[in-house]
Amino acid sequence: MTTDETSLGATIRAWRDRLSPTAVGLPAGRVRRAAGLRREELADLAGVSVDYVVRLEQGRATTPSAQVAAALARALQLDAAERDHLYRLAGLQPPSDGMISDHIPPGMQRVLTRLGDAPVAVFAADWRLLWWNRSWAVLLGDPSVLAPEERNLVRSRFPAPSDRGGLAAWPVVSENAEATDRAIVADLRRASGRYPQDARLSGLIRRTLGGNPRFARLWHSGAVGRHAEERKTIRHPVIGDITVDCDVLADPDNDLKIVIYTAIPGSEDETKLDLARVAGVTAGRF
Repeated sequence: MTTDETSLGATIRAWRDRLSPTAVGLPAGRVRRAAGLRREELADLAGVSVDYVVRLEQGRATTPSAQVAAALARALQLDAAERDHLYRLAGLQPPSDGMISDHIPPGMQRVLTRLGDAPVAVFAADWRLLWWNRSWAVLLGDPSVLAPEERNLVRSRFPAPSDRGGLAAWPVVSENAEATDRAIVADLRRASGRYPQDARLSGLIRRTLGGNPRFARLWHSGAVGRHAEERKTIRHPVIGDITVDCDVLADPDNDLKIVIYTAIPGSEDETKLDLARVAGVTAGRF
């Protein structure tokens, strides 16, 4: 076996070739020359350019950042051992048990791609948005226009003066905003106990304590808990108000949160949600 066959580029290519389009929720489409993902499909899933994927696979780029490595691991649906191997090939230290993980296990990815048309997203322990489906982008706006560090529910609910906008591209009204905010802060405090050495988490807490008095007040109340459910009205710019139930499912092993929006079956809101999907992703931020 040559070094080329075990390089970062060759390994990414092997992982790409083994992953079928249907496994990541893409239609099989026309006949393909190979069974795996195309480079442009991997690039889209990982949020990088096609040119960068080409350079990685050709060995012209060999040191992706930890952020890009995490995105590639999610897009390629790597398990924990494969993810760690990817990090080492990239010259990076694999995430340790005491650090927040942005990795979405393959089993969870399979479930996510088979949930149908419900708007779904996955958040890390610090409420950074890691993954979303098309229906999520249709309902709330496309998060890809934000930098990764800006895709954070804590920053969205408790903005600092320098923040330019929230996770949603248009207004979202919570039925009980105070209770929701208390639950988010309590969940973040729980995460701070589990990941006391995580620099990203501690930086988020410091930044928000210093930049948002309401967060500081709730934080100093000392509550510890989880955010589980709420009811919201999304003021969609094309369809109008859509009222949905928001449920949060927790994966305790990986400390991930799956957020799902659903409308009452047979309701006007369910019809509006269907119409929003037909309308497609709408650009713009409020």
